[in-house]
Amino acid sequence: MARVKLCGLTNPADLQAAIEAGADAVGIICDVPVDTPREVGRSTAAELVAAVPPFVTATLVSMPEHAEHAVELVRTIQPDALQLHGTFDSDDLGYIRAETGVKLIPAVDYTETDRALALDMAADAILVDSATEDGAGGTGEPHDWEATGELAERLTSPVVLAGGLTPNNVAEAVRVAAPFAVDVASGVERSGGEKDHTALATFVRNAGRELEVVDQ
Repeated sequence: MARVKLCGLTNPADLQAAIEAGADAVGIICDVPVDTPREVGRSTAAELVAAVPPFVTATLVSMPEHAEHAVELVRTIQPDALQLHGTFDSDDLGYIRAETGVKLIPAVDYTETDRALALDMAADAILVDSATEDGAGGTGEPHDWEATGELAERLTSPVVLAGGLTPNNVAEAVRVAAPFAVDVASGVERSGGEKDHTALATFVRNAGRELEVVDQ
């Protein structure tokens, strides 16, 4: 059974629905240089993070300009974990960890095997996504789950599978890639930035459902 992060939450009602659906982690997007309806300002991010109960990981998802910017965001918003998009290296992760103490989850494109291996020992987990050229995630595009599964076998860090997941395909993705966790944002929305609460619950349920494979 894969753990589940429900990401791109923008308001208290959606946050509560994600928690009630059984999310292991929730994601709040702030300070990203891409146009997304899932981004919130720092004050809203801090309020949402503060409302996350114990035993659910409050994850700040950001694409800061540099390591010092990341530290500033963590100190302002105070998440449990920081999901980093961009070109950060292991030295950057070491600096951010030393300054903040939060768990660090760098995001890599599914084709960036060498980068994932280079970040492995410095990360608490690695998110494998379908990323843009500048390292931004949230494309909503699925990728090669088998390749992600093969990468996960080579890494020490837990792998979080993201990119194009929905309630309809997450069980198959988990079966093929066997990730530690799965991450969804646009795949559980009724409109940009607003979650479908039924889809949240269905996604969490299906992430833990075993698919029966029938030989033809």
